[in-house]
Amino acid sequence: MNNEWECAIVGGGAAGLSAALVLGRARRRTLVIDAGEQSNLAAHGIGGLLGQDGRPPADLYADGRRELTEYPSVQVIDGQVTSATAQDGPAFRLELADGSVHHARRILLAGGMQYDAPDIPGLDEHWGGSVFHCPFCHGWEARDQALAVLADGDRAVHMALMLRGWTDDIVVVSNGPSGLDDDQNRTLAAAGVRVDERKIVEFASRDGALTAVVFADGDELEREGVLVASALRQRTDLATQLGVRIAPPGPVVVDAVKVDPIQRTSVPGVFAAGDVCAQMPQVAAAIAAGSAAAAAIVQSLLHDQFGLPVMPWPHFDTQED
Repeated sequence: MNNEWECAIVGGGAAGLSAALVLGRARRRTLVIDAGEQSNLAAHGIGGLLGQDGRPPADLYADGRRELTEYPSVQVIDGQVTSATAQDGPAFRLELADGSVHHARRILLAGGMQYDAPDIPGLDEHWGGSVFHCPFCHGWEARDQALAVLADGDRAVHMALMLRGWTDDIVVVSNGPSGLDDDQNRTLAAAGVRVDERKIVEFASRDGALTAVVFADGDELEREGVLVASALRQRTDLATQLGVRIAPPGPVVVDAVKVDPIQRTSVPGVFAAGDVCAQMPQVAAAIAAGSAAAAAIVQSLLHDQFGLPVMPWPHFDTQED
């Protein structure tokens, strides 16, 4: 097998497949390496994606793969990239878990993020359904229900008030001291949001449906859904291996890859798109970012081949981080 590529895309989700489509149409030899770990696979459907509203994520990705078969310069393989190193060129060496090695002139990091949700019994089995992290993705399906917001501090206020547009029955459950000051408590109370600081031992369900928050004192709060404050973190250490600059921690994303407006990282030849470099994960935004990254990759390759004028590679000043 010829393992020399113009671009290797790490990740076969919305951003990676979108980029591969543009690169394929540009007749660029492209490899997509997909570990099959897209964070939204558990969701019942994609909320708010024009033309695909409510469609199961796995169906979208399967159709994306089928579309790529029309472009002979693109190959999609299942696998896990374990090592990524820069060589001269710029060129990059990628090693997979199965021991295979690929070389690429450009890399697009599009492997997404992993969600770190609180470790409370009953949450995992409802993740992507009645337990969710984004009201724009799942709020419509949870409209007018009795909902909880599992968060504390500033995020509890922000998330509860955001969710207020979908229901008027909201209780913040902080699983301990809420960290809210008097002004924040008054703000929530004015919006009709209660705060319960008791320790949570379980999210109970019946017949596959979430029914209640169970507290350590034995009391139960009937709820039909939970909006959870979860942190997003890099799924692998590939970005660190390649030496790309990481943005300062945000309120949701802990270690997003820092990129310029056309998805270039701090390392020449390395691009990033999708959740891996976003502060607000969203399928529509990931598709757009993947497309923009691919266009920039094509232009950078043409610069190497024919001297096409392009913007200088970005320099991220540490003083701005």
